[in-house]
Amino acid sequence: MNTLEQLMKWYVSNCNGDWEHSYGVKIDTLDNPGWKVTIDLSETYLCNRPFEKISKERSEDDWYFCEVKDELFKAAGGVVNLEELLTIFLKWSTR
Repeated sequence: MNTLEQLMKWYVSNCNGDWEHSYGVKIDTLDNPGWKVTIDLSETYLCNRPFEKISKERSEDDWYFCEVKDELFKAAGGVVNLEELLTIFLKWSTR
């Protein structure tokens, strides 16, 4: 299963007729350029799971920062890092 399929499976597993009306997954672009991912953990099994803030800077285009704050998984990364951001979330979510 690829990264996008895994993310879709996680999303569907939380859809219960109610959750998806208030919460969800947002993928957006940054103007530096790059990617921003916000995943709402409210009312999921992840809402209280510890997450250690991580960051890595390899180059101007290849970097990321991830944290969980206020029941949100928040990640940002360079133009080549979208899949890496999603993979970090998915690995954490299945530990």
